Amino acid sequence: MDDLVQWLRAQLDEDERIARAATRGPWVQSGIGDYGWTVDFGRPGAGVETADTEQGLADADFIAAHNPARVLREIESKRELVKLHSRATLRAGGGAQYFGTTTVCRSCEPDHQFPELSWPCPTLRLLTAPYSGRDGYREEWAP
Repeated sequence: MDDLVQWLRAQLDEDERIARAATRGPWVQSGIGDYGWTVDFGRPGAGVETADTEQGLADADFIAAHNPARVLREIESKRELVKLHSRATLRAGGGAQYFGTTTVCRSCEPDHQFPELSWPCPTLRLLTAPYSGRDGYREEWAP
């Protein structure tokens, strides 16, 4: 399952590349423009307009809320979660009735009492869910 971590890290790298290529901002929903609701990207002439409708307003609010700075903070948080939920190998004697070796999550199973809780843990699986539509995703990684 190291493939899951490698694939997840590649998705985070791609998100970071996209966020860093975008206009830094700050991004703000700045009201109604000539044709619809405007999201200003923090420099003259940089921004977008959505439709002059309630849906256009919702779209403008969404765009402004998902600015590059926020996305980069989210990516860093996810990378830290991946580090926290690294794998550990249990050897004979780990757990009350367990003999042999198995792999568990260092964070979810720090005391090694439940070797049936294998790695990748539910946390790592949940982190893959937003990327399930991307190439390389495996259904076996589903939460």
